[in-house]
Amino acid sequence: MPRPPRRSTTTAARQAAEAAGRRGERLAGWWLRLKGWTILDRRVRTPAGEVDLVARRGALIAFVEVKTRRTAAELDFAIDERRLARVAAAAEVLMPRYAGPGDDIRVDVVLLAPGTRPRHIENAWIG
Repeated sequence: MPRPPRRSTTTAARQAAEAAGRRGERLAGWWLRLKGWTILDRRVRTPAGEVDLVARRGALIAFVEVKTRRTAAELDFAIDERRLARVAAAAEVLMPRYAGPGDDIRVDVVLLAPGTRPRHIENAWIG
């Protein structure tokens, strides 16, 4: 009887990373709600890039990038200017959908690692 094909390690690792990312996005959404934010949307894709969370608090719309790492030490290297530029470009495309007249917008980052409190970097992109 032939064996079923094995999943490659890369595929399994990618699926594990995807699952961890989704868990992180759920946790970040929960944490932002505790801080008074309303989550308007999740995982919004545009031709310019993807935004993990779109959140509102009052007249402020935040396009949020969520990064999950295995250790707190890895969080310092989780986000870079190139990634933030992609989120900012996606936010520009999405702005008319979520922001109305008088609303302010910004790009935020939420960093997550086991055993640490979420780190919320407000207005992470100033471009």
